[in-house]
Amino acid sequence: MGDGDGGDWLSGGQVGRPHGLDGSFHVTRPRPLLLELDAELRVAGTATRIVRRSGTEERPILRLAGFEGREAAERLRGEELLVARTAAPALEEDEWWAEDLEGCLVRDGEREVGRVRRLVGLPSCEALEVERPGAGDLLVPLVRDAIRRVDVEARTVDVDLAFLGEAGER
Repeated sequence: MGDGDGGDWLSGGQVGRPHGLDGSFHVTRPRPLLLELDAELRVAGTATRIVRRSGTEERPILRLAGFEGREAAERLRGEELLVARTAAPALEEDEWWAEDLEGCLVRDGEREVGRVRRLVGLPSCEALEVERPGAGDLLVPLVRDAIRRVDVEARTVDVDLAFLGEAGER
């Protein structure tokens, strides 16, 4: 990202510490759906593809074409693994990519609540971390009772603060 076309790319995770001597590395913050064997991606401005995938869904280990050796993996450490949005699998209804929700205005009806900072994984579900001016951050679980509507085009999320136990706050 940073090249002006961030909306066309999705993060598959971040390059973590090297694994072994062949250029393989652990992935931090992985999105397994985007990290399939032979998937094409971009890392550090270079187009490449996944030539080896092992580990688990939660802790994948990858090796990329053109990045052989432990030193190459170490140089990539911290880089985002970017997958073209057009190559990503289709989402079901009521599913969104985190990139599409980040920055959205959060409202409860007409009342402005804050902005989505990021999507966070909780043990039971995913949640929106909402930055609220003059108040502490709010975690909104991605469940039907908490979220009335998401409009990615309008960049808004309508939530039910009463369900979240927040109705009495200003």
